[in-house]
Amino acid sequence: QPSPVPVGATVMVWIYGGGFMSGTASLDVYDGRYIAATQGVIVASMNYRTGAMGFLSLGNSEAPGNAGLMDQNLALTWIKENVASFGGDQSKVSIFGESAGAASVSYHLLSPMSKNLFQRAIMESASALSPWALLPDAEAHRRGVELAKAVGCSTDSDIEETIECMRGVPALTISENEWVVWGLCQFPFAPVVDGNFIREHPTVSLQTGNLKQTDVMVGFNNDEGVYFLLYGAPGFSKDTQSLITRDQYLEGIKMSVMGINDISVDALSFQYIDWVNFDQPSMYRDAIDNLSGDYNFICPALSFGKAMASFMGRKTYQYKFVHQASNFPWPKWTGVM
Repeated sequence: QPSPVPVGATVMVWIYGGGFMSGTASLDVYDGRYIAATQGVIVASMNYRTGAMGFLSLGNSEAPGNAGLMDQNLALTWIKENVASFGGDQSKVSIFGESAGAASVSYHLLSPMSKNLFQRAIMESASALSPWALLPDAEAHRRGVELAKAVGCSTDSDIEETIECMRGVPALTISENEWVVWGLCQFPFAPVVDGNFIREHPTVSLQTGNLKQTDVMVGFNNDEGVYFLLYGAPGFSKDTQSLITRDQYLEGIKMSVMGINDISVDALSFQYIDWVNFDQPSMYRDAIDNLSGDYNFICPALSFGKAMASFMGRKTYQYKFVHQASNFPWPKWTGVM
């Protein structure tokens, strides 16, 4: 318990990101003591299963998907039932998260299983509308089958037998083989519409108002795309200025927006080129940063917030984070990731 124990304090519940593939609440950067000390709030967080352990979906009751979201739901339930013992008010709970954590926050807004467990929500740099935050059923099933094959389980027989085989595979072996797809912002295992926790596509819920009616805050950083570009886009490296060529720019578009056709590549290329500063060496680098960040993080966050503000008339707050810390360990050109 905090000392002295507060009375009726606001509660902030943190959900970490990591592409639904990794993460932990115990990282130093997530230390809630600073917010608690300066703002007089109760800060809580939870761990949840990620990767195949948390989001394997094979389309049946034994592997329906979304186990990681159910972990979060259980934590929110516990917090609501017990936070008063720590001086918190169960009627003043705000959930907040970043990247996949922000997408998780939006799923709790959408899910009838969660929306009575908190009051307000903050989404930092993503939402359920992010292209990587929801898998079609068929693709989720395909990836699960690929993982089963990779760990030596037969997929030729009944799916229940495949699942039973996978249950006998060591967890380390599962985690070492779960990257069954590759690409910028392509995460192998993610939430699905399971008919239970997520009952319909997020766009349907936003169009019909079938989600928690509450106030939200959405926001993003100035350079959302850079971090992922550094891990695979042609010409990008933290050890150089990453002054990419036009060809590398076009290839980066294809990697940032998977499955895009050549006509769309040309259209996006034209849209994001800075024609005023066309001769600047950094122009193509900055253009692909803006494109990748818009597609994967910024537009999904803003679209979710806009739907809640315009369609439902709720108070919706927006922020843009542009400050680069003086002790930022990455090159200055990477901006504010």
